[in-house]
Amino acid sequence: MAANSNKLTALKVKKVNAVGRYADGNCLYLYVDKLGSKRWVLRLVVRGRRRDMGLGSVNLVSLEEARDLARSYRRIAREGGDPFQERNNSKGSVVTLQEAALEVHKLNAPTWKNKKHSDQWISSLERHVFPMIGDTAISEVTSSDILKVLSPIWVEKSDTAKKIRQRLRMVIKWSKAQGYYEGEDPVELAEQALPRIKPSGKHFKSASYQDLPEIVGQLQFSQISLPTRLALEFLILSACRTTEVLEAHWSEIDLDKRLWVIPAERMKANKLHQVPLTDRMIEILEVAGSIKLDNGLIFPSQINGKALSNNTLRLALQKRLMLDDLTVHGMRSAFKDWAAETTGYANEVSEMALGHAISSKVEAAYRRGNLLTKRKQMMADWADYVAGKQNKVISLHPDKERA
Repeated sequence: MAANSNKLTALKVKKVNAVGRYADGNCLYLYVDKLGSKRWVLRLVVRGRRRDMGLGSVNLVSLEEARDLARSYRRIAREGGDPFQERNNSKGSVVTLQEAALEVHKLNAPTWKNKKHSDQWISSLERHVFPMIGDTAISEVTSSDILKVLSPIWVEKSDTAKKIRQRLRMVIKWSKAQGYYEGEDPVELAEQALPRIKPSGKHFKSASYQDLPEIVGQLQFSQISLPTRLALEFLILSACRTTEVLEAHWSEIDLDKRLWVIPAERMKANKLHQVPLTDRMIEILEVAGSIKLDNGLIFPSQINGKALSNNTLRLALQKRLMLDDLTVHGMRSAFKDWAAETTGYANEVSEMALGHAISSKVEAAYRRGNLLTKRKQMMADWADYVAGKQNKVISLHPDKERA
């Protein structure tokens, strides 16, 4: 719903955070989406057809610049011209899908886990997308173009097709933010026309720890509701069970000690569980605090105020992120595999991080040592890994100092 007709000010543009459309006058609007992103949109009638033109993010285009652009494009439309074509011409050349994809890859590669993954991301597009529609102007990409890419591999190479679908969606979202693409997401429209792949009857896969950095990156930039997005990332970083996260209360958080203390009655092993809070987990809690309700839940539903359901996280993972063959619980397995295969932390340390029951004799021995310090370091290493910070070398030597 549009805000009142008063013109916007630079201060209001900076401070407004509520989702909605805010009118500046003369068909120029500020859009604020569910993620808090803000962008300019100009509504025009071009040769008898109403169209919305993105003018860019407020981080790149100021209020005055947006007004200047709007005046210029309105004049072109009044004179019978095509502002969209004029904009493309002013940039020297039309931005193609391939150029947009290369730019998205360039921007995101530093956040991904390693060079191999980065190479796989772009090589999948080079193999399956660019030969078919790479030279198509990004502004002209349609759902039929997407179908042309996905249909031949949708059934026979479903895993590959799903990854390409995710990557094309990233390209379209970036293009929308840059003002290169208008209208509905053609990837989403194409998906509706693709055949539903019947479950194979096999068990769902555990997430591979190698894929976690990309999954978290996609999650952070997704259109999933804020509480769900925060809860799912917090679950991955904490390696805790779904219900432990969804029923977490602010009273369990000790920011001074950087600990989340889960009471015994909420733990499967019926023992109090301390979870070290990493820097990123604290950032998530700070954002969650901005939407805090009176019921004490950290991640309440914004619809009914109750704890989010397990199904909400499952749908976010399998439907919104399109990772159909993964489960939320599988994120814990990814953490365990990462700890076992790439670090020198003793098995008992990761077992206790997962809240698993271990023998009282072993637990007592670990508690006599500085176990919490070791676990804090392990969770910090895990957070770095998930964030794609791969420069840090994690020791693979036996745990003389970490055991």
